[in-house]
Amino acid sequence: MADPEVVVNYEKVQALAKERASLEELVNIARNYRLLLEEIADLEALIQEGTEPELAQMAREELESNRAFLETVTLSLRTALLPKNPNDQRDVIIEIRAGTGGDEAGLFARDLYRAYSRYAQNRGWEVDVMDANPSEVGGFNKIVFEVQGQGAFSRFKYESGVHRVQRVPETEAQGRIHTSTATVAVLPEADEVEVKVNDGDLRIDIFHAGGHGGQNVNKVATAVRIVHEPSGVTVVCQDERSQHKNKQRAMAMLRARLFEAEQERHDAEITQARRSQVGGAERAEKIRTYNYPQDRVTDHRSGTTFHGIPRLMDGYWGDIIDRMVAWEEERLLAEAGV
Repeated sequence: MADPEVVVNYEKVQALAKERASLEELVNIARNYRLLLEEIADLEALIQEGTEPELAQMAREELESNRAFLETVTLSLRTALLPKNPNDQRDVIIEIRAGTGGDEAGLFARDLYRAYSRYAQNRGWEVDVMDANPSEVGGFNKIVFEVQGQGAFSRFKYESGVHRVQRVPETEAQGRIHTSTATVAVLPEADEVEVKVNDGDLRIDIFHAGGHGGQNVNKVATAVRIVHEPSGVTVVCQDERSQHKNKQRAMAMLRARLFEAEQERHDAEITQARRSQVGGAERAEKIRTYNYPQDRVTDHRSGTTFHGIPRLMDGYWGDIIDRMVAWEEERLLAEAGV
């Protein structure tokens, strides 16, 4: 990074700074591991020298403590050496769609959006709605939003899949428990230089926006639909009042989807077992159940149960995500035979 030829190259400096930051934790753990081994060797030598009984006893106690700590540091080192998802530090685009369950599914999609956006804001991340299709009862048939913040993908990537809710709906007069679902897709946002899009492959439609946004959205044609004809990928953005901003956001969504599709192809070539969570077969599976009558959230991948649904849905999502991070580390360690 101190190389004069590198210093003047802003993009190179940024890339190296990110690489250095990613290695810093590993280096610190390795340094502590090495120092701990040296301390253990010194204590063992001290005991073998047949020193004073009182000093030898103190050395044995410290040796026992250091050996126990070495097991913890060794596990931390093995975990730090596990392959990292290259997208972990990226911003994300999250799409939530109402699934089965009618109006209640739309209301659940709204609740998930509220929980995710509050969690992001609590971490100081910026949340911007890119496209929304509200339902008649106040929920969302679909909502797409961007979360900008360092490490956003590393925290939200576990949310991709089918979420099931069991509760008495706001629309239910008889008090019966209803089951409905919402699907969540989490896409790492791709830089323009990473995904080359040929303008000739695009069909761009401009139309009048609908839904929320005031009278302006219905008077001026600002909504943008972009179709990538080679792949058939279609994106829509209508949340901004400016046609130019909507087009920028729609292009960001398109790049994210094309980037995701390319990653899927790459992952499939390596091995089916290591397919990425985003966009893989996992999307068709139920990943989590929210049981309101029993105040219980069950994650079916990790087999973990959480309580306190009102607090969770108010944006305090950290406990669930921390457990998912630990679950993924345990899974990768098991696959590595550690």
